[in-house]
Amino acid sequence: MAVTGNGTGTAGGSRGPLAGVRVVELAGIGPGPFAAMLLADLGADVVRVDRPGGGGLAVDPAYDITNRGKRSVLVDLKSADGPARVLDLVERADVLVEGFRPGVAERLGVGPAACHARNPKLVYGRMTGWGQEGPLAHTAGHDIAYIAVTGALGMIGNPGEPPAVPANLVGDYAGGSLYLVIGVLAALQHARATGTGQVVDAAIVDGTAHLTAMIHGMMAAGGWQDRRGANLLDGGCPFYGTYETSDGGYMAVGALEQQFYDTFTELLGIADRAPARKDAARWGELREAVAARFRTRTREEWTAVFEGTDACVAPVLSLREAPHHPHLADRGTFTDFGGIVQPAPAPRFSATPVAVTAGPARPGAHTESVAADWDVPALLPKED
Repeated sequence: MAVTGNGTGTAGGSRGPLAGVRVVELAGIGPGPFAAMLLADLGADVVRVDRPGGGGLAVDPAYDITNRGKRSVLVDLKSADGPARVLDLVERADVLVEGFRPGVAERLGVGPAACHARNPKLVYGRMTGWGQEGPLAHTAGHDIAYIAVTGALGMIGNPGEPPAVPANLVGDYAGGSLYLVIGVLAALQHARATGTGQVVDAAIVDGTAHLTAMIHGMMAAGGWQDRRGANLLDGGCPFYGTYETSDGGYMAVGALEQQFYDTFTELLGIADRAPARKDAARWGELREAVAARFRTRTREEWTAVFEGTDACVAPVLSLREAPHHPHLADRGTFTDFGGIVQPAPAPRFSATPVAVTAGPARPGAHTESVAADWDVPALLPKED
């Protein structure tokens, strides 16, 4: 496993393609902080504005990896001078990220109009579940509700059973954080070309719906049934799914193309009785044969059988096991920084390499350095 440091790095360093980009993050939870973490991973100087008393995840801030590589200052936006202190930061920033419900930032005095009055070039990134407008815009929600109404949740799981919940990866992070980052970077390019900033309205429902584009195309063409476990990529076909091994582990099979299917059935030991790949009428028979074979050996044994082949088969690993997979370890996909095993920054860059350079920002820990670097003396405590 790659090791990039011992936890003593300094946030706001010069590494990465976003070196020199300044980001103000108004503290929140979920997809907003993850998006800001990604910007920090890519080299941006991210200053997180934390509220006195906290309000983030119910974990020790030292373990909140979504705050790695950032710096933190404490500002009470409900105090008399709170909005002015944030606007002082905004005046010197390229990007602002917030995840309040629609209208809250405006009521606090740090909405788009107030920020653009101080900095017309600012990219103002807004992260919500429902978006800034629409019948549900002011309604509370979480990842599971957002992916439910887009049709994404309904695709996941076995037929005849409740949909399977994919943690908060599909909505919060894929449909939310990543689309916010894409929008922010696109708007940043526009701002630098034209001198004009704008608001990026990143709604999890919009991003998640966008992720299903290929499926909608397949459905329109008659190649996808609008129900779970009946299609090529949702576990409906026996050569794209998971199977239990003799020791209670699982193997994942994705032998979609003919040449991969042939290799898979040969190595599994059923080539002499496996039906034609496209013979859907015999898929039930094939599934039973595949399941029976996988139950004859352990996960480790089957991993050895398929390792390095084009059968498109892999062991299903746990979160703790994943960093030790030989391929991921060789690439340094995970890193140990400050004693916390965590995913390394992604993607990778040939000219401006990225790395974890600082651990999770403790609330208010960087007030002095930010005040000096950003020339915002108002951040410092007032002397008696």
